[in-house]
Amino acid sequence: MVKRFKTCCSSIKTSSSSSMRVVLLSVVIPLILLTSFLSFSLVSKRSFWGFSYTNPYSKTIKEGFSNETPIKNNSISSSSSSSSSSSSSSSSSVAQQQQLLHVQYTLNDNRPLKHRRRRWYWSDLDRLERGLQRARAAIKEAINGSRLKDPDYSPDGPIYWNAKVFHRSYLEMEKQFKIYVYKEGEVPLFHDGPCRMIYTIEGQFINKMEINTKFRTHNPHHAHAFFLPYSVTRMRHFLHDLRSFGRIVTDYVNIITAKHPQWNRSLGADHFILACHDWGPYSSFYVPELVRNSIRALCNANTSERFNPMKDVSIPEINIRGNKLEGLNTGGHPPSKRSILAFFAGGNHGPIRPILFKHWKRKDQDIQVYEYLPKGLSYIDLMRKSKYCLCPSGYEVASPRVVEALYNGCVPVLISKDYVPPFSDVLDWKTFSVTVPIEEIWELKKRLMGIPERQYKRMQKRVVQVKRHFELNSTPKRYDVFHMILHSIWLRRLNVRLW
Repeated sequence: MVKRFKTCCSSIKTSSSSSMRVVLLSVVIPLILLTSFLSFSLVSKRSFWGFSYTNPYSKTIKEGFSNETPIKNNSISSSSSSSSSSSSSSSSSVAQQQQLLHVQYTLNDNRPLKHRRRRWYWSDLDRLERGLQRARAAIKEAINGSRLKDPDYSPDGPIYWNAKVFHRSYLEMEKQFKIYVYKEGEVPLFHDGPCRMIYTIEGQFINKMEINTKFRTHNPHHAHAFFLPYSVTRMRHFLHDLRSFGRIVTDYVNIITAKHPQWNRSLGADHFILACHDWGPYSSFYVPELVRNSIRALCNANTSERFNPMKDVSIPEINIRGNKLEGLNTGGHPPSKRSILAFFAGGNHGPIRPILFKHWKRKDQDIQVYEYLPKGLSYIDLMRKSKYCLCPSGYEVASPRVVEALYNGCVPVLISKDYVPPFSDVLDWKTFSVTVPIEEIWELKKRLMGIPERQYKRMQKRVVQVKRHFELNSTPKRYDVFHMILHSIWLRRLNVRLW
């Protein structure tokens, strides 16, 4: 451009006519200046699009070969139109400009780049499992820790395997344990159960769980455990064969699986059922995951019938004959006023009771065994006057006489086979009960008479202490049987890791 301007000036000086000078100054020189400016701007615009990148967190484009501000859309369109008539080398740059046109249109902003932190999002399952992990650590620390204070009751004494660990675990349960009750199913087979007679614990637990506000949650994503609220006792009332039981339970689990993802997530490991009927264990055999993975809270805790103490829960069998729960836990006479060594009254059925009747029915005043009580004798009064109450298994291993003995301050004598006593993961039954093998029934009196009086008084005192864990209240109280069942389920849930 400078060279052309100098030659033009020299030609003007050498020209002789004034008209020629006017033509050069008015036409030629402006043309030279215009063409030089257009060529310079085109070269500079091509160099701008040599390299560019975008920041995904900010609406800003940054240039690689130029520090100038981004080019407006009208300049891009004009440059692309002018370059279309140029050589083939410029056509490639036009294609690049068209590809970056949508980026320039949305990111035409001069704001500086900002660093953005990466956020970590924990799922609901992650939060639940982290809470359980903290609970496990707190329970483990309680082994060598100091005893905690509790305004209602502080577990202590030899009736517990480890009172401090149990207390800490119970407090952690109250702090975070949540249960989701599936809403599928209709009354009377689901969401209801018997609240009287020998299977009362089944209906009492289902009904109390339905109305509970502390442990129940209506959001399945906030639940640690999931309850399948069907009643085996009610099924037995309407159905008369195990195959019908199996079809109903299988169909119910299939409905739950189709509607909720939690079953497939753990294959039922964080789900539980509760049954007190003798057919309770058999109702779960038709769903393999229920037996293999799920938590089964059963009165009939028989290890020979696939009861697994590591994951299943043994619950007490309680017989409520009246309509009221109050007045059941009345206790009995002190040890010095208990004149009867051992007492039993009940039907002659099952494999064990015939042996007991053969050796002791109406054969000794110290061992009073009746199939039917004579008129004028009271079942409860005889229990309160006895030191030991015999609790032989009937058709099944569980017997309501265990709880009746505890209610009346009588030391229970367990005569059974393959039976896991209730809450044995927390309670040491050897400290407040006597276990007699079936083979030693014939020398029962000798076995009981061989227990020193001092040891008997200690066991009787512990019976009074442990009774609170078997009390059934219309409104659940801390450490009663309702909360002890929940705590046993809580312990099994702590053993399951879904991560």
